[in-house]
Amino acid sequence: MIETDFQSSPKKKGIMEMTEELIIKHCAPTLAGIKTGSIFSCIFENDEEIRQSLRRLNRIFISKGIKIIPLRIRANRVLLYLFRPESLKKDLKDCNTCQMLENMGYCCQSPEKCIAKLIKRVNESIDFPHEVGFFLGFPPEDVCGFIEKRGDFCKCSGYWKVYGDEEKAKELFKQYKSCTELYKRLFEEGSTLESLALGSNICRQ
Repeated sequence: MIETDFQSSPKKKGIMEMTEELIIKHCAPTLAGIKTGSIFSCIFENDEEIRQSLRRLNRIFISKGIKIIPLRIRANRVLLYLFRPESLKKDLKDCNTCQMLENMGYCCQSPEKCIAKLIKRVNESIDFPHEVGFFLGFPPEDVCGFIEKRGDFCKCSGYWKVYGDEEKAKELFKQYKSCTELYKRLFEEGSTLESLALGSNICRQ
């Protein structure tokens, strides 16, 4: 959901209500446990509002193996990273991922230090750091290909640009889309964010 979506609503929503809708829209595969992480932005009125919302969300997610943290705060917009720490820890052990990140100054032995480095890069880089794909569960060969070829000459694109296994990527795109549609429907029908953050492979059924 983008800012214009909020403005077009006839009734002003609280940040928690808006954030939950955004999480369902942008993070369903991560909630379902089939993707490492997701990022999205949200508008807010003041710093205390976002702090309270993040505390409440993390209380919901803590028993689900999920965390949500701010990557960048500018003006009245915050860029949020929702992720599964255990999945990220596993992803960072991939040889190609580790080599690429360490060449950029990351310490792959510590996911916490990697996240701290990413936050620094997001806030200080002129261009958005392309290595963020490693933190979102994108295939390493696709992230490396994007970085090395500067986003050109990809085989296809969807949730990301594909440089490796095209068929596998297309299958993932299809799975993520189906998962998001399912979660949006369940949320609209009254399922709570907590009930959907199970990682129970509901999207694979």
